[in-house]
Amino acid sequence: MIKAGIIGATGYAGAEIAKILYSHPEVAIVSYGSKSYEGEDFSEIYGQFRNLINENCSPDDLDALVNKADVIFTATPQGYLAGKLTKELLSKCKFIDLSADYRLTDVDIYEKWYKIKHQSPDLIKEAVYGLCEINREQIKHTRLLANPGCFTTCSILTAYPLVKEGLIDPSTLIIDALSGVTGAGRGAKTANLYCEVNESAKPYGVAVHRHTPEIEEQLSKACGKNFNLNFTPHLVPMNRGILATEYASLVNVNGRLPSEKTIRAAYEKYYKDEYFIRLLPDGKYPETKFVEHTNFVDIGFKVDPRTNRIIMMGAIDNLVKGAAGQAVQNMNIMFGLPENTGLKFSV
Repeated sequence: MIKAGIIGATGYAGAEIAKILYSHPEVAIVSYGSKSYEGEDFSEIYGQFRNLINENCSPDDLDALVNKADVIFTATPQGYLAGKLTKELLSKCKFIDLSADYRLTDVDIYEKWYKIKHQSPDLIKEAVYGLCEINREQIKHTRLLANPGCFTTCSILTAYPLVKEGLIDPSTLIIDALSGVTGAGRGAKTANLYCEVNESAKPYGVAVHRHTPEIEEQLSKACGKNFNLNFTPHLVPMNRGILATEYASLVNVNGRLPSEKTIRAAYEKYYKDEYFIRLLPDGKYPETKFVEHTNFVDIGFKVDPRTNRIIMMGAIDNLVKGAAGQAVQNMNIMFGLPENTGLKFSV
């Protein structure tokens, strides 16, 4: 059995990791770490675990945890793991970090967008960006996994094949994304109160959202050149889910614009064997309710011949494929298990 520890187990993403690992046939959870609820019964915080998990929340003690865990999930704020992780700790245990501490390869960009100083920049080069369907081979051999952000997972996977194949001009890419309120975390914030969110939708982080450089970096790697894009997130009154709608200009290939058949062939080239990516039939478009509580990514597209642009759409559950589910999928890859182990659920 893989012995797993969770730091930040009482946040939304941490609790989702606990839920998935509880039913995982190859995992035993050895620690539910929580700074906010240290010493309290985990099942009293999340009542769905009553009579299932009888463990108190433990302190966030990485030095002790690395000696009893094979892998540690850190569902913690930016800066936590970067401020504590050392090569000695990494020599004893694998880490899967759900923050942005090791997602960006340029420490200056991290510090600019996240407004904090990186405490372990020497470890960035060792980290692997854990977008499973794209970086699978590197993930197999890493001991430090940077789990992608929720917006980035949806945005990158929706556009990746077309960027990689040169069918769209990435510099024209515009991404509008809708998110449920759990994407903002479990902390008490006035903007996320029921009366503030219900019956309303609003953009936020306009032109400054911190997932922007993450999307740009990964898609720039795909096309082999750096570019900038517009990314605008929106908060909508639902608990969970992300819907990304992306627009880009098509590129002439051999003197003509790519057809919908060509576009579909590009998606199938990269995703036809991917268990967790579902390319929808023509005329069908993603809906968040059909990916809720699953690790699936649903993708659809439509070519607009009037404007010579393409509209790409993707949907995920921000807490599963956008966080905990992808983290467990990464764990499965890192430990040589089938990727869908413990993740074949849909409710």
